Amino acid sequence: MIPIVFTSSLHYFQGPRRVYSAAVVGTIASVAPTLGPIIGGWITDTLNWHWLFYVNLIPGLAITLLAPLLVEIDKPDLRLLKDADYPGIALMAISLGTLEYVLEEGTRWNWFDDRTIRTCAYIAGVSGILFVARSLTFDRPVVDLRALTNRNFLLGCVLSFVTGVGIFSTIYLTPLFLGYVRGFSAWQTGIAIFSTGAASLIGVPIYILLARKLDTRLLMMLGLASFGLAMWSYSFITHDWGADQLLVPQILRGLPQVFAVAPAVNLGLGSLPPERLKYASGLFNMMRNLGGAVGIAVCGAILNARTNFHFVAIASNLTPANGTMTRLVGEMVERYGALPGSPQAGHIAAMKQLWQLAYREAATLAYADAFRVIMIAFMIATLLVPLMRNVVPTGSGSQAR
Repeated sequence: MIPIVFTSSLHYFQGPRRVYSAAVVGTIASVAPTLGPIIGGWITDTLNWHWLFYVNLIPGLAITLLAPLLVEIDKPDLRLLKDADYPGIALMAISLGTLEYVLEEGTRWNWFDDRTIRTCAYIAGVSGILFVARSLTFDRPVVDLRALTNRNFLLGCVLSFVTGVGIFSTIYLTPLFLGYVRGFSAWQTGIAIFSTGAASLIGVPIYILLARKLDTRLLMMLGLASFGLAMWSYSFITHDWGADQLLVPQILRGLPQVFAVAPAVNLGLGSLPPERLKYASGLFNMMRNLGGAVGIAVCGAILNARTNFHFVAIASNLTPANGTMTRLVGEMVERYGALPGSPQAGHIAAMKQLWQLAYREAATLAYADAFRVIMIAFMIATLLVPLMRNVVPTGSGSQAR
């Protein structure tokens, strides 16, 4: 659905109007996942999690009925079904399906120590290679990999991948931190991250205004750099961060989000001829979704590994030689000393509390590490933008120069 929306926006809007359409479509594509935790949090706390699915039934049915009635791009050519790239479709489904399983479940099962993970990784690799070979040798592939020979489109895909990493990973990390470290409810989490969606909406008119006067590549560099700066500010996270502390980092991430998404559409897809656009659009948007899947998987692995690393480092300093720790344990033993049970009950309760404090701080440091990794990805992405050619909107299409 998302590739069709992007393709439609480039089909319907020509010349300078493409800037506006790309801004609106790009904002919707990025704001919707941001608003999801807010709406989902309210639904979960007010009703129950089953309604996260039920709530989509009426809008989904309405779109299903209204789209064919109101949207007209071209007429269906049913003859294409005869010569469709069915082997390519099957190989792509197998490759991406098994890859998704590896990325999602790898951390949980200790990656390649698990037989199923190894098998799925092997299947994903082999089917992926066969899919690439098929796409490069078939006249009408399901995904036009030949479009990657266009430098703008190639870099646009890379930047779309990095943007997907940033958008989806932070949507994953922030609620996870607020839920597990801060102990927020689903609704409290949604409220705490609301500023990101609000800032994204505010950024749309600002982007449209600046896009009339400035080079699109400059705006994209600004958006990517601001996203990286937001990740840097996230890296100072502490265990007591809430909505107040997250406000500035989330504005730095949300306000220029359209600056990172919309130019990638204009510079990447806008540089292709119309006849290749509908085939390349799927690849372009797949890169953003793949970036999200890879980013979440990598962040999950970082959280797991770095939490263990920081916990060991913290625990190694919690010895009797640490006066602060000794006093803290003594206070907790005295506090829990009145607990019923054996004489050691107070000491056991104090040790458990100390373990929880150490684990909380280790987890917080691991979140900071994950945000730093995302920051590095956006720093690299920012440096790639000048390699793209500018796309000049015209009345009948776009020209790269």
